[in-house]
Amino acid sequence: MANVKFPRKEFESSLGSKITKEMESLIPLFGTPLESLSDSEIELEIFPNRPDLLSMQGFLRAFKAFIGKSPGLKGYKINPPEKKYKVTISPSVKPVRPFTACAIVKNLKFNDESIKEIVDLQEKLHSTVGRNRKKLAIGIYPLEKIKLPIKYLALPPSKIHFIPLESERELSGQQILQKHPAGREYAHLLEDKDKYPVFVDANNKILSMPPIINSHDTGKITESTDSVFIECSGWDQQVLQKTLNIIVTTLSDLGGKVYSMNLHYGSKKLVTPDLSTEKIKISLPDINKLLGLDLKESDLSKLLPKMGYDYKNSIVQIPAWRTDILHPVDITEDIAIAYGYDNLVPSIPNVATVASESQQSKIESKIREILIGLELIEISSYHLIKASESRLYKLKSVIALEDSKTEYKILRPNLLIPALRILAENKDNEYPQNIFELGTIFSHDEKTETGLSESTNLLIASSPSNFTDLKKILDYFASSLSIKLEIKESEHQSLIPGRTASVLLNNKPIGYIGEVHPHTLNQWNVKMPLSVLEISLEEIFNLLE
Repeated sequence: MANVKFPRKEFESSLGSKITKEMESLIPLFGTPLESLSDSEIELEIFPNRPDLLSMQGFLRAFKAFIGKSPGLKGYKINPPEKKYKVTISPSVKPVRPFTACAIVKNLKFNDESIKEIVDLQEKLHSTVGRNRKKLAIGIYPLEKIKLPIKYLALPPSKIHFIPLESERELSGQQILQKHPAGREYAHLLEDKDKYPVFVDANNKILSMPPIINSHDTGKITESTDSVFIECSGWDQQVLQKTLNIIVTTLSDLGGKVYSMNLHYGSKKLVTPDLSTEKIKISLPDINKLLGLDLKESDLSKLLPKMGYDYKNSIVQIPAWRTDILHPVDITEDIAIAYGYDNLVPSIPNVATVASESQQSKIESKIREILIGLELIEISSYHLIKASESRLYKLKSVIALEDSKTEYKILRPNLLIPALRILAENKDNEYPQNIFELGTIFSHDEKTETGLSESTNLLIASSPSNFTDLKKILDYFASSLSIKLEIKESEHQSLIPGRTASVLLNNKPIGYIGEVHPHTLNQWNVKMPLSVLEISLEEIFNLLE
């Protein structure tokens, strides 16, 4: 979550009305709790799923639709790129930060307050959508100080030299990570990289080294700036484009004129920003079933524009700056907000049931108690993994979603892949790191109607540790459940030969235990020795029920 503060006078002026008691009650009903209200400012809490509300312009655009002042989908004009509005992306950035989305905005009139607002939006996007710059980084530059076209490439640290923002002397790429405050804070994002990404203009002047810092010469907006070049760099092109859309629409609402840019990924060409709408088909019966209401088509035609959508013939047009709409159920949530949670009337279902915990659930609770007692930390990961992770793990076949809205596109075949990701993401945190997960995995199964089957697995990972350490946990686990588990030497593609074994229950293999191979650790960027245990719990459930 993020708290944002807007100047009250400017907020009320843009809203076109004073903040009355009635208005104070409407703001929380919109899903943005009112933290404080004074004569000088208004403070709101913005939930992570709505980064488009982090700027005052973005919030007012959505809130004015909600209160009926400007309902429906707001349109923005994107001007076509001029000849030099071009960014060439080198293949050298692929291992470090492979994608970018860029734009130019002209005719801006900055003052101290609007500069602070844009910088604040940039940092809020860094910390929320950008996961503290790990997923994306944003650079905004005064256009008059750079020469187009732009190149995005990766260079050895020794060949990167520029004066970082708020510094007085030139530093190399490595020196920036060691001596500059922002460099030290975000150094872990580029550690172990042979090359660092940079944006360079037509005069070979370095604009920035993302995700660390802009150049002091070219990366600082002032009150005299009237045109800007914006770039977002990171790992997911779709996320970058959505973030860019949030920024350019905010600047457009400040009076800016937005121009697109041509991005060249070798022979592939992309034009950004793209504010074309997405379309999702919704079902009125499904909406009424989920909400317990009896809405009509005419009701949807009134409620959806209150949340900034256009709607016609069961098709909803989604604003290009909304990052949270992945499924029709997300639109149903917005319909509930527009209808008003305070207008929903609770009712008791006309059924009589007696609830009880299933035996499988009791066994799972027992397993959790055992492992938490051993001071292991439970994790809960997505059921989906990234396509890049499936290739890294060398999966022979995958179960992919047809229309995934995120980089997570493949149903996980095991719990080891997400565990390796989590350990890699936490490699700079305190050790030892002892974790476990009980979760569903998926596999192909021609015997089922859907062609796939689900089962529950248990994964335990301990770092730093060895085979003996994890075998002790396995023995204690089996003893606590009063079952007999045996091991037999075997092989596993990610584990060290000779330090790997199958786990057997009644002479039937149900999983594996062993030490992760150094090559695998290196591929996943895990620093410390790691031992893992993964077993299927289905046979244990059958035995104990």
